[in-house]
Amino acid sequence: MYTQQNELKDNKVSTQLKLAALWTSFMFLYIYVDVFHLFMPGKLADIQNGRVFVFDITQGFLLAALASVSLPALMIALSVVLPAKINRCTNIMVATVYIPYSLFNLVGEAWMHMVLGAALEVGLLGLIIRYAWKWAKSETWD
Repeated sequence: MYTQQNELKDNKVSTQLKLAALWTSFMFLYIYVDVFHLFMPGKLADIQNGRVFVFDITQGFLLAALASVSLPALMIALSVVLPAKINRCTNIMVATVYIPYSLFNLVGEAWMHMVLGAALEVGLLGLIIRYAWKWAKSETWD
C-alpha cells in the first residue's frame, strides 16, 4: 500500500552554495537596475553624448565600470571554489565594500526603482556577510 507523506524535507544546503546564490541574486539586481536606468528620460542621449552621471565615457571609465561588476560576478564562482577560511574572509570583505558602493548609485537623481534596487542589494549583501560570519567551522573547514 502506498502512503503519501505530506511533510516537506529541508535539504541541507552548504554555506558555499548559499553565498553563490546570494551573489547571483545580487548580480541580477545590479544589472537590472542599470538596464532600467536606460529607460529614464534623457539617459540614452547622455550616453550618446559621452556622459554618465558626471563622468565622461572613456576607456578608463569603461574599464572601471567592468571592474566594478567583475568582482561580484566572480564571487559567484569564488564562493564555491575557494577554501573555506579564505572564502569566509573574502565574502565578508567584498560584501562590506559593495554596501556603500550600492548606495552611491543613489547620489543625484534617484528614482524609486533605484531606491528599491539599492535596498535589495544591501539586504543581499547583509545576508552574505551574515552567512559568511556564522559559517560553522564544522561544515567544511579543514
